[in-house]
Amino acid sequence: MKNVPWKSIVAAKCIAAAILSLLLAVPTLFAEGPYRNRDNHSVYDPSEGTYPIPYQLPTKEEIVDVLGRVRSYLEKAAPARIVNSKTGDQITDLTAPVADAVADRGEADAFYVLDYTMGVTHAGMLLCAEVTGDKRYSDFTARDLKFIADALPYFRAQDEKFNLGRKSSFRGILHTASLDDCGAMCAALIKARRAHVGPDLEPVIKHWIDYISTKQFRLPDGTLARQRPQPVSLWADDCYMGVPALAQMGALTGNRAYFDDAAKQIVQFSSYLFAPPTGLYAHGWNADQPLNPELYWARANGWVMMATVELLDVLPENHPQRETILKYLRQHIHAIAKLQSGEGLWHQMLDKTDSYLETSASAMFVFSIAHAINRGWISPVSYGSVAQAGWNAVAQQVNHRGQVEGTCVGTTFASDNVYYYNRPTSVYATHGYGPVLLAGAEMIKLLENPAIDIQYKVRTYHYVPKSAE
Repeated sequence: MKNVPWKSIVAAKCIAAAILSLLLAVPTLFAEGPYRNRDNHSVYDPSEGTYPIPYQLPTKEEIVDVLGRVRSYLEKAAPARIVNSKTGDQITDLTAPVADAVADRGEADAFYVLDYTMGVTHAGMLLCAEVTGDKRYSDFTARDLKFIADALPYFRAQDEKFNLGRKSSFRGILHTASLDDCGAMCAALIKARRAHVGPDLEPVIKHWIDYISTKQFRLPDGTLARQRPQPVSLWADDCYMGVPALAQMGALTGNRAYFDDAAKQIVQFSSYLFAPPTGLYAHGWNADQPLNPELYWARANGWVMMATVELLDVLPENHPQRETILKYLRQHIHAIAKLQSGEGLWHQMLDKTDSYLETSASAMFVFSIAHAINRGWISPVSYGSVAQAGWNAVAQQVNHRGQVEGTCVGTTFASDNVYYYNRPTSVYATHGYGPVLLAGAEMIKLLENPAIDIQYKVRTYHYVPKSAE
């Protein structure tokens, strides 16, 4: 060593330190998470990272387990019974109405039998029954519909005796005043009727569809609208609160006027709210301010996407608006797919990566994308793995009790990001349950789609149309 110049020694030490620093820094260049891909059987594969969610092909059994937990939870948390609002005691005598009688809202006062979110839940239950063959899902819907049929005369008599008006527990039927009161539930009742599930609630269906068609406030061009927060406002949410019911009524009756109205809604909502540069829908629009801030709330986009695929399911192939609606759907899905986070979910504000990851909208996107693939409207090549990764992330949001975590609570149409960024999440925000059931059922159909070969190659997944092999 005494013959080695000291400058060379210092240089060598510096180089060694630099190399060591680089080696220590290497792990930070890779994604870190608790999950390793189980489909990679090379345990020591240096090119396989770890993931924040399970990055793997889910099995039908795993999906059914998630769906079963949700169903079991709802069976307990959302009872169908009448109780005394002051004492909590169940009321079984339906011959003598009392002023304090209400429909039990279940755990944490969160599960109202006529709530619009329950309409989505029934849609999910019916699809789960169809896909899994497990009658317990449709039994849940049959139970609630029987309760509505049995309780309606009681609450009508109560309303007449005590003049309750909008204070009535069954105000959504007796004093319908908004799309939230009727739209999603009307669609669910029609789906149940077409599937021969539960009692026939035709009078309620006719009442609700009449409200949607002839009584709901609309813009001069016929677009479904609200008179809040401004005197004339448009909410993306109302795509789902109106379109599926109209579409299902068209399928039930064969009356083309319902299809025409439903198709008009999607096209005209899109003309007001769809932003071509982003491929996204703004949450709302106010007639008194044409320069509305375009705030891309995730669940608003979920409502539009679900409404669109539900309409396309039943819209006649020769309908003049069908191709226009398909074009909007494809543009929307293309934009949404690009915004999926590295954790599989989508952000509360879709284009704001510093907003939190939200479950209900993510489940809506998974359902809609998987459904569009299964129906042949979009390519599995581009979107199959998006739906798969999204489902894996959504499934992690269902806890051991079957509660859906990470769902944004009810949210009005607002004009600033601060409001949306800071909306709480809750397992009692019931907007998440139906979409999770729908997403899981549709993912089972995707896994079993005979036209698609799901291949695991080079540590990732490829959805290959069998005709292309």
